Amino acid sequence: MNDTTQTGTPDAAPSAAAAQPAAAPPVAAAPPRSTRSLAGIAALVLSLLALLLIAAEWYTSRNRVEALRQDVARKLADADALNKQSRTLAEQAREASAEAQLKLGVLEARVAESQSQQIALETLYQELSRNRDEWAFADIEQSLIIASQQLQLAGNVRSALIALQNADMRLQRMDRPQLTALRKAINRDIERLKALPHVDTVGISVRLDNVIAAVDTLPLSMEVRPPQDTRAEPPREAETSAWRRFWREAWSEMKQLVRVQHLERAEVPLLTPEQTFFLRENLKLRLIGARLALLSHDPVTYKSDLKAARDWINRYYDTREKSVANALSTLRNVHESEISIEVPDISATLDALRNLRIARESAPR
Repeated sequence: MNDTTQTGTPDAAPSAAAAQPAAAPPVAAAPPRSTRSLAGIAALVLSLLALLLIAAEWYTSRNRVEALRQDVARKLADADALNKQSRTLAEQAREASAEAQLKLGVLEARVAESQSQQIALETLYQELSRNRDEWAFADIEQSLIIASQQLQLAGNVRSALIALQNADMRLQRMDRPQLTALRKAINRDIERLKALPHVDTVGISVRLDNVIAAVDTLPLSMEVRPPQDTRAEPPREAETSAWRRFWREAWSEMKQLVRVQHLERAEVPLLTPEQTFFLRENLKLRLIGARLALLSHDPVTYKSDLKAARDWINRYYDTREKSVANALSTLRNVHESEISIEVPDISATLDALRNLRIARESAPR
């Protein structure tokens, strides 16, 4: 093709001639053949080494990839096992949560029930507390009424004091601030009763009862008999005649018909059996009246009855007898006992208690 171009174009000769100097430099001379053989061997050796290195790298990489695959597979298996275990635990946790929710619902229901029961119990307790307080106030009021009656009717300070102390103990156990004023009033009455003089009503009553029981056995003055003659009779002779024994016995009987006795008083009242019976009964009535006056703290009647009883005993009974002397001594001692005391009035304490009850009843529930 180049030859056709050069021949067909007349202007191409100068261009080719001009381009002749720009031709490539001459190729150097080829090296000897032995040198080329060594270079080829070296290149072959290098290629083999490169292949060996590549093969070794590939084998190493393959082992690493295999180990990595096995490791990944093991980890995936572990992850799968952990996942299964996690699902199992999650299922158990879900079941436990559901059971816990169920138990929580039961507990909430029980708590709501217990709260309603607690409210009902609190309401019942408040009602019972109010009723208990009402019962306690009723008992305390009854104790104060008994104390007032014992003071005003019988003057029995000891019984009234015991009733007031029992009422104060009941109020102390209740432990309410609003009861302080009532307790102060009760303690004030207790101190007033303790300051009163002591009258041994029971002891005096017992002594009067002993005298009353002994009235029927006390000897009257007209019943006194002279002492028997204890002088020994002269020994009778064995040869005493029957007439002399008769006259001796007759004289002894005649001496019994007449008695001569020295009396300390000018006259001894002679009483018939019926009068003796009424004397003893009237004496008992006088002593019983004295005992009733003692219980009612009536000193005028008390001393009047005792004086009359002593006068009757001195007049109609034998005062030389020990039993009569003991009865007179007892009546003299109880006559000297002072039974008149000024008992306090505890109506203010009763009014305070009643006002407190009225305030509680009018308070809103």
